[in-house]
Amino acid sequence: MDLGLGERTALVFGGTRGLGRAVAAELVAEGAQVVVIARDAARVAQTAAELGCIGIAGDLSLPGAGRDLVMAAGERLGRMPDILVTNTGGPPTGSFMETSEEKWRAGFQGLWLSAVDSIQTALPAMKAQGWGRILAVTSVAAKEPQPGLLISNSLRAGLLGLVNTLAREVAGNGITVNALLPGYTNTDRMAELGVDDASMGPKIPAGRLGDPAEFAALAAFLASERASYITGQAIAVDGGLLQSI
Repeated sequence: MDLGLGERTALVFGGTRGLGRAVAAELVAEGAQVVVIARDAARVAQTAAELGCIGIAGDLSLPGAGRDLVMAAGERLGRMPDILVTNTGGPPTGSFMETSEEKWRAGFQGLWLSAVDSIQTALPAMKAQGWGRILAVTSVAAKEPQPGLLISNSLRAGLLGLVNTLAREVAGNGITVNALLPGYTNTDRMAELGVDDASMGPKIPAGRLGDPAEFAALAAFLASERASYITGQAIAVDGGLLQSI
């Protein structure tokens, strides 16, 4: 299937590991010119060389970084990105009483403001050309809170409201806005948390953790010409884990 991405440019945050890297690799394979962004400069350079894309080191936990990094990507691409994939790492775990104001503020900057800043910066060019794709990578925790993930449960749910509201505002400009909700997927993050097929598989109807490539396939489709009538949606890639409709 030709997804029609050969003339498109894309920016993928968190594009050197896990889901972000898988999405970047899929977009490159579809012919898009891709920029990946992550904190570790060495890993960024390695990923860019391996995938055949552009790499920029940057830290989305810093105020204004979302805006600045979109502008930097536009300079490297020669024009602003047609496809924006907002994707940040998960905030620390903890109960309500264990979560300090500092952690709340850091989570708000990383999960929320970085997405808002980057989208506001990328939107004008998308509107001017009458085409754009915004994909917000959140989590199944945005729909069904997961134990111990207080900050993620709280802020990612708000992102779904942002996605749906923004999608209505820009649909007439040829821009789609969707949220992707990964479930338990076989990434470095899951390995760090001690989550694997043995521990989590029995709790997932599919019986296993997802593969990042399975998630990336959906992202590439939603970024394509074929998905022009899909917007304002929150789509889970979770092996049937979510029980809500």
